[in-house]
Amino acid sequence: MIEDAIAAFAQIFTPPFRKILFKSLGLTVALLILIGFGLDRFAASFLQVGTPWLATLLAVLVGLGLIVGLAFLVAPVTSLVASFFFDEMAGIVEREIDPAGAPGRPVPAGAATLFALRFAGLSILVNLIALALLFAPGVNLVAFLGANGYLFGRQYFELAAMRFRPAAEAQAMRRHYAFRIFLAGLIVAGFVAIPILNLCTPLFATALMTRLHKRLSGAELAPSF
Repeated sequence: MIEDAIAAFAQIFTPPFRKILFKSLGLTVALLILIGFGLDRFAASFLQVGTPWLATLLAVLVGLGLIVGLAFLVAPVTSLVASFFFDEMAGIVEREIDPAGAPGRPVPAGAATLFALRFAGLSILVNLIALALLFAPGVNLVAFLGANGYLFGRQYFELAAMRFRPAAEAQAMRRHYAFRIFLAGLIVAGFVAIPILNLCTPLFATALMTRLHKRLSGAELAPSF
């Protein structure tokens, strides 16, 4: 799995992925800016106080809160972005690791969007809980990594598997290999915790989970003696 993670990270910067990287980064940053602007305008409507020093203090606190909040929104926003580029990225990875193999089928747009929206909602909830535990050092880190490890592993692995099998079978496979997929998800969650680099999460997670699905599919087909 470590080898797959290293290969997935290296692939982010290859020419085929660089094109997607620029599009993904542009869309992710644009969405974060729009969200930040909207939250700032919303917060500003509550800062109409008469005392100048109090208004300044509240503005600083709101600004810091927005920075922290946007940091926690990276995971759900990158998930939404991934739904636009997933099949393109997965196809590149599949051709690299198994050039002679049959290519996967694109995940239906509706299913990919539903996955992304469901993940975004769960991710926001999970990260709000982690944010609430901000003053419990250690506990908030475990909550962040554990919950996001599960969510990232589930979303990206099932999307990778659905390119080769029905949704129900993809879910059954994910449950069967739950522990391995969770460990891979933890790697992605650790990736998300790295500022700036976490903007590349969709590319890294797709490359990693596509490799993992291929490896596990090969293990299922291998003869047993």
